[in-house]
Amino acid sequence: MSTRNISEVLDESSDGHTDIRRRLNRPSGSGAAYSQPISRGHKSLSYPAQSSLPKSVPFQQPTPLISFSYTPEHILQFDDSALRYYRASPPNAQLSYGYDKWIRRPEERSRIDSLLEAVDRVADPDGTGKEGRERKINLGDVGVIAWRGVVTRILIAPYEEREDFQMNVMLVNGTLYLEEHRTEAQLEEKNNVKPHHRKMMYYGYAFESYCTSDAPQANAPHSHRDPPGWGGDVNTNEQWCSVVRTKLDNMRFIIGGEVDCVQNQYKGTTDTFVELKTSMSIRGAADEVRFEKKLLKFYFQSFLLGVPTIVVGFRTPSGELKTTQSLQTIQLPRMVREKAANRGPGNANAWNPSLCLAWCHDLLTFLKKIIRESEGDPSVANNSKEVDNEQPTLTANEAVWRVTFVPYEGAQVTKLDRSAVEEVRNGEDRVGFLPRWFWTKATAASGQSQSDTRSSTA
Repeated sequence: MSTRNISEVLDESSDGHTDIRRRLNRPSGSGAAYSQPISRGHKSLSYPAQSSLPKSVPFQQPTPLISFSYTPEHILQFDDSALRYYRASPPNAQLSYGYDKWIRRPEERSRIDSLLEAVDRVADPDGTGKEGRERKINLGDVGVIAWRGVVTRILIAPYEEREDFQMNVMLVNGTLYLEEHRTEAQLEEKNNVKPHHRKMMYYGYAFESYCTSDAPQANAPHSHRDPPGWGGDVNTNEQWCSVVRTKLDNMRFIIGGEVDCVQNQYKGTTDTFVELKTSMSIRGAADEVRFEKKLLKFYFQSFLLGVPTIVVGFRTPSGELKTTQSLQTIQLPRMVREKAANRGPGNANAWNPSLCLAWCHDLLTFLKKIIRESEGDPSVANNSKEVDNEQPTLTANEAVWRVTFVPYEGAQVTKLDRSAVEEVRNGEDRVGFLPRWFWTKATAASGQSQSDTRSSTA
């Protein structure tokens, strides 16, 4: 596997990360409603200055471990039945087409269950692999397991200007498990968006339909009832996901995420992956600057899964596709930097991926450090204001931590008390946010034979 020197771990003695200059206790500026964990205090890590020059950390080219599909009914299957193939969209496509037929999957808690199902198929604490398959990873060697979306939000947090973001964290036998934290109020808001915003969301899915087929281009069927290039009515229950392994410095990651389509065929590698995006047509300098800021998220979403190509469809406010542009993921940082330089000195719109990677590594290292230190600290052993002596204290492998990312400031870390952990569990068969069957396997003694402890989960 190849290694790319993107950024290096920042020296904590000089990078300013440990110099907390602001209190991180304000509510979300975006109006999002977050639950408040009960805690006797929190630890914070401030963002690096955007003008800082981070050192280089090796980032390993992502390698696919396994893929899986969600059916039209959102049933998990370990096959490639939901894989889509790229084809160029027709000119002037109407992205509003099919809106009334859109099957939209409701927003739910961001569980990592299906990712853990995939991990379970390629890792086995007994060393034999599940159901006799060859083991591809040793779970004990993995530092972080998370969806691509969560890791992306960590990476771009130093440049985030509007939205707070929260995630839940567990450290189980040396592995950090991350999931986005969503409250019931947030889910309700996402599931009841205004009609105008809902249509804007649909345009992106419609672009994916125009750009993809369920068969390679030469064999792609076409219905004469639909406009040219239409790939089928939108159903967001259907997804094809890739699970990859990679490394940031000495920290091994397993990351899962949806892949929009592949070019020609899937060969078991990432080199044919394609990411599809839409954006408003660029009408002037201000639009160009806004688009370059969006490219930071586009870049890391693709970078983390090893997606080499991003196809962007530029549309009008009414949803007419005007142009498309194919971008090479690896070239985006240089392109943005050069465009910013051409606008003159003092331009603050360029972003630096090296800074993002260094911040991500520092934060995850910081999390592991404070979680491990807390194991023997009675001040955080049980944070409840009213301790129930009949309830046993949560062990280190059961504890859940909450990280809140605040724009312009940094990350605040708190340990959840038992009542907040119960809110995270949501009445499901879990330890923290991990399915009990997986947690049981992950905490099993190394080398000790385990029977399949899987039980049905909600």
